[in-house]
Amino acid sequence: MDSSKKKFPVKQIVIITLLLVAGYFGFKKIYFSVTHETTDNAQVETQIVPVLPRVSGYVKAVNVRDFDSVKQGQLIVELDDAELQSQMVEAEADVQQAKTEVINAEATLQNALSTLAVYKANITLNELRKRKADDDQQRDQRLLNDGAITKKQSDDSKFMVESSQQLLIISKNEYAAAQSRIAILKANIQKANDAVRIKEAKIGQLQLKISYTKIYSPLSGKIGKKNISEGQFIQSGTPMFSVVNDSTFWIVANFKESQLEALIPGKKVDVRIEAYPDMAVTGTIASLSEATGAKFALLPPDNSSGNFVKVTQRIPIKIWIDDVQKYHDMLRAGMSVFIVAEKK
Repeated sequence: MDSSKKKFPVKQIVIITLLLVAGYFGFKKIYFSVTHETTDNAQVETQIVPVLPRVSGYVKAVNVRDFDSVKQGQLIVELDDAELQSQMVEAEADVQQAKTEVINAEATLQNALSTLAVYKANITLNELRKRKADDDQQRDQRLLNDGAITKKQSDDSKFMVESSQQLLIISKNEYAAAQSRIAILKANIQKANDAVRIKEAKIGQLQLKISYTKIYSPLSGKIGKKNISEGQFIQSGTPMFSVVNDSTFWIVANFKESQLEALIPGKKVDVRIEAYPDMAVTGTIASLSEATGAKFALLPPDNSSGNFVKVTQRIPIKIWIDDVQKYHDMLRAGMSVFIVAEKK
């Protein structure tokens, strides 16, 4: 028998096997791409809150270190409030002085009211004097006509009438002047009370500023890298560090606009975290953005010049991580993830 015919065709079998394996994996990859939507343009997100002082001052104490865990409401930074406390003492003294001015204004009003009562009594008294002088003058006139008294006595009674008339006019003028002064004194009391309220409001503002010298954590989480140290002067609004919420995580995946047909809220997706490639994680689509990612850019593209180049846009999609507490200790904001969603 010919030896060439008995030779086993190893080379052909290897080639055929490689072709079959390549065809299998190629078919599998093509089938996967046809039946699934994927993106690696995704990352883990969480709430990050910057801690900013609301007043300027020197840092008195920093009670946390880089990456420390904190609880909501925990005291993390104290600013020196000595200057504000001295201003508070001055403001409290101003309030006491303003209250004294109110007491003085009220006492002046009471004195004026007493004086007004005196002037009113003088009017009554002078009216009685005027009436008596009129009666005396009429009687003396009759006696003069009968020759019972002298003309000088009659002239004296006329003088008393005129004198009482002038005294009555003077007392009425004094009463009117005192009465008009009452309105001014009442306005002075109102002005003094307003001054007290203004100074008390200043105390309230200082109390608020003093409370701002103690800075508390806005939420539970972990401190980022701190940018301050004790003794440093910081301006209000200067970022000191951020607190990262370590209990709530979600994913923002940027899918191409051509992939959106199968991506609807409530749909389950597979999440592959690049830091833990063997860990099986699932998620649920929560919502789709109403605008493309480019619309949120600092300088969004503008094609009004006519130099239009079509670029496939990406739509941010929010994905909740199922059973997120199970992966609490492994997840970090900013981690890269790969999202797989079935088209059906």
